[in-house]
Parts: sequence; structure tokens; C-alpha cells
Amino acid sequence: MKKFLVLMTAVFVLSACAPEVGSEDWCKEMKDKPKGDWTANEATEYAKSCFMK
Repeated sequence: MKKFLVLMTAVFVLSACAPEVGSEDWCKEMKDKPKGDWTANEATEYAKSCFMK
């Protein structure tokens, strides 16, 4: 049980490190990511937040 709690805490902490969708850092990260790896939601958000600004 203790290992599970440590693992869940690590996952929670590491997932919080991703930049907020639509932020300038997120736009830079998406620009570096291959376009073929984008999801439809990421492409839509990129167009709204980064391209159409």
C-alpha cells in the first residue's frame, strides 16, 4: 500500500509540470512537437491560442 501511495504521489506531482494549455510555453512545446503526433483537440487549441492570437 505504501508503494502505491508513493507512486500515485509521484504521478500527481509530475503531471502538474505540464504547461497550461493555451499558454505561451504550451505553444512553444507544441511548435516543437511533430504535427503528426498532435491530437485533434491539441490542433484546435493551437489554432485558437497560438496561431490566431
